[in-house]
Parts: sequence; C-alpha cells; structure tokens
Amino acid sequence: MAELGKKYCVYCLAEVSPLRFRCTECQDIELCPECFSAGAEIGHHRRYHGYQLVDGGRFTLWGPEAEGGWTSREEQLLLDAIEQFGFGNWEDMAAHVGASRTPQEVMEHYVSMYIHGNLGKACIPDTIPNRVTDHTCPSGGPLSPSLTTPLPPLDISVAEQQQLGYMPLRDDYEIEYDQDAETLISGLSVNYDDDDVEIELKRAHVDMYVRKLKERQRRKNIARDYNLVPAFLGKDKKEKEKAAKRKITKEEKELRLKLRPLYQFMSCKEFDDLFENMHKEKLLRAKIRELQRYRRNGITKMEESAEYEAARHKREKRKENKSSAGAKRGREDGKDGEFAAIENLPGFELLSDREKVLCSSLNLSPARYVTVKTIIIKDHLQKRQGIPSKSRLPSYLDKVLKKRILNFLTESGWISRDAS
Repeated sequence: MAELGKKYCVYCLAEVSPLRFRCTECQDIELCPECFSAGAEIGHHRRYHGYQLVDGGRFTLWGPEAEGGWTSREEQLLLDAIEQFGFGNWEDMAAHVGASRTPQEVMEHYVSMYIHGNLGKACIPDTIPNRVTDHTCPSGGPLSPSLTTPLPPLDISVAEQQQLGYMPLRDDYEIEYDQDAETLISGLSVNYDDDDVEIELKRAHVDMYVRKLKERQRRKNIARDYNLVPAFLGKDKKEKEKAAKRKITKEEKELRLKLRPLYQFMSCKEFDDLFENMHKEKLLRAKIRELQRYRRNGITKMEESAEYEAARHKREKRKENKSSAGAKRGREDGKDGEFAAIENLPGFELLSDREKVLCSSLNLSPARYVTVKTIIIKDHLQKRQGIPSKSRLPSYLDKVLKKRILNFLTESGWISRDAS
C-alpha cells in the first residue's frame, strides 16, 4: 500500500518524491527521470507531450554514492554563498547553507566537487592567462630565498677580510661579479598607466637582473667548493699536505691543469673522484697486463708468479752485469767502441781523433761535418782577403751545432778567434 505523502512513477511505480516529471497535457501522469529519459508512454500519454519538472529539493546532484549526502537545495545555497561571500569565507557560507553543515564540510565538499571534481576539470583550464605569479617561491624568482640566503662566512682573519674586501655578515665582496648589475632595476617602477610594451620591457630588466644574481651566486659557490679563497691566501698548501692520500704524478698534475674548465660544471668531490677513478683504472690495467704476461708464460696460479718474478729478476741482473762488463772491456780496448755509431759512415777516415769525438758527441755524420768545415774555412779566408761573402751554411745546422763547430775550429787553429 502506498504511503501517504509520497509520489510514485505511474510506469515503474518507483518513488519520485524528490524529483519527478509531470505531464502538462495528461492528468495524474508523473514519471521518474529514468522512465522520462527512456520515452515511456502509458494510456493517452505520449513522449512528445509537454512536461513540468517538480523538484522537492531533496535529491542529490552527484548520486547517492557521493559523500555527505548533499541535496540539490543545499547545492544551490552553496553556490549562492560562494558568489555572495567569496571563496575562503567558509564560516559565513556554512551559516548560509544551514546549521546542518560545518565550515569544514562546506570547504571539503566545494573543493572536492567543484574544483578537483569532474565539473572543475571541465570548467577550469590548465593554464590561466594573466594569472598572478608568486615570486617569493624558492624556485629562483626575483625575490626567491634561494638567491638571498647567504652562505656561512669564510673562516679568515680580519686582515685577510680587508685584503679581499670581504664582508662576512653579508657574505659579499666590495667588488662583486658584474658590479653594475643593480643599475638594471634601481630606477625601475611600475605605473598603472603603463602599456603592454613597457610592462614587458620592465619584466625583461628584472629577468636580466635575476640571471646576473644567479651567475654571481654560482661563482661564489664554485669558489667555496674548490677552496679558491684559501688558495689565494696560501693556506691550502699545508691542508693539502695533511690530507694527501697519495702522491700525485707529474702527468696527473698536467691533466688536472688541462681539465680546469670543468671546475664550473663539477663539484670538487666529483672532480677528485674522477681522478681517483682514473688512477684506479690505471692500476687495474697494469694488473691485467701483468696477469696476461703470466698467462703467456704458462703461469696459472698466483703462487707460481712469485717464483717466476724471482727468476726474471735474476735474469735481468745477469744481463746488466754482462752489458756493464762488455762496456768496460770496450773502454779498455780503446776508443773504437766510442765511434761505433759513425765509423761505418762515409768520410769517417778523413777525420782526426778529435773530430771523431766531436762528430760522435754532436751525432753529426762525418760527410756533413766536412762540408760545414769547408764552408766556414772558405768564408774565413775570403773575409781575410777583403772579399765580401754571404754565409752559405746548410739549413740543417742550428745555432748550437754552429757554435760548437766554430769553437772547435778556433781551438784547433783553423780560424782566428776574432772571426769566430
């Protein structure tokens, strides 16, 4: 039996008290939203008849599964309140909606349904034009704390601070990088009558100033990371001697100098780790070559390598003894061994003993020496006779060789000392 005060759909007999559609042409024809949308027809009622929406204000816009069970009447009061009191005045909005809703419930329902819900996603664009940007965030804006937070002051004496022009409380120097950077914004002001071009120009000035600030801070960070201030003051030598883990070779020092431009892209620790890993790689490669040499010689165990190394050192010692003994016998036999490099070259038999020693020490072939000697003596004789002559020395004769040969010819009496 139907309960008094309740309305039912004439087609499916479902309760339609919250919301129903009443036919304006047929009497006592009321349908539920589902039957109305399906185009239900009963008796003389047809789907194309006019209709009237009867709203009891108790149905939910978001379905029965939505949190809080907000009715359509409460939703309408919420939208009226947000328009009247503004976003954020949740207490006034809750009082307008009704005593059954708290400010927290009003805020959560509006944010979840009208902003983050499907309605908000469909109505609110991802990028809002002309939206005010918060420049105080730590993402590198003009007033970002990351640009103004000073580093810990340097541990230097007052005299050294005066020498550098350093102000420890501000972590600034009297002469900073790009000292005139502040002139970009010193006279900058925003007026209400500025047009779009002027506003964009002033924004460009601010952007340039921010870039200069970032570059200034980046240089300070590099100086801190690589201890450039102690290096300038000469304090880093003792610290390096104390903290040195291994001796740095000459080749590594030269490579560090070549890779200095990488300082601005890598931290000090990363740079040291790079060379430490390169040193380890060098040691590993040497160890691999040593193990490969063991394998070529038929050694498969590390115990056998010790015996092999001992035998190898003995062989090398015997070779050194034999070579030293052969050199000693050569010195005893005479000077023939001294001229072994040039004795088979043409013109060797034309040289005296002293000239043989000279050519051997200069690593000069006898034929070339005879040619240079002939040219020098001919030029000397022509000058003594008053005949002007131009030097015709060969191109392979550098200044050192020429000086040594002239001194030798002067000491031997071939030319006078004033001519040399």
